[in-house]
Amino acid sequence: MEPYYTFHLELQSLNKKLLTQTALVEDRVRRAAHVINSRDEEELRSIILSDYEIDEMEIEIEEDCLKILALHQPVASDLRFIVTVIKVNNELERIADYAVNIAKRVEAISKSESRHLTGSIDFSEISEKVITMLNMSLDALVNRDADLARQVFLLDDDVDLYRNQVYHIIKDIIRKNPEHPGGLINTYLIARHLERIADRVTNISEEVIYLVEGVITRTIS
Repeated sequence: MEPYYTFHLELQSLNKKLLTQTALVEDRVRRAAHVINSRDEEELRSIILSDYEIDEMEIEIEEDCLKILALHQPVASDLRFIVTVIKVNNELERIADYAVNIAKRVEAISKSESRHLTGSIDFSEISEKVITMLNMSLDALVNRDADLARQVFLLDDDVDLYRNQVYHIIKDIIRKNPEHPGGLINTYLIARHLERIADRVTNISEEVIYLVEGVITRTIS
């Protein structure tokens, strides 16, 4: 088999694995966003216990990238693709970790005596915005769409603002109810995890721009 043909097949295989990883991560984030309100115990445990799946795939994808680099020494757009896969692969794994952390925070809140104090905090709108950002960045990656990737940057400030709002709300509640801080802090951490997912999604969009245009882009968060 010709080396170039083998290289082409390996790139195709790598791309398929990356697409599988993106689908898994997207599903994980959606499920984590859903349990913030539902607090479904079975779903919470499922999210937490399935963390290993994405971790294992991340290692497999990274090993494939390193193998291709060592055997084929790609250049130009092929090299940019491999570099992008390595970086996006890491971002996806971290996003999945934050989704699991959200499930852990929700589980802790469900057992907290202060859970009734945060009933007025609604995560549904900001969760949907984070999911929209994730969808946009992954669509931009699949379609090599730098313009769509740039649109993701415009939504990140809204997530940061919401995180700050939750921080001040929780701080006021703790001041008035200092006896049960655990559940309150975990509520803030949900906002923090959503904000960190948005940051990682922004990083993916930056890598898409690099892949398409060969330009390194860094946003200031």
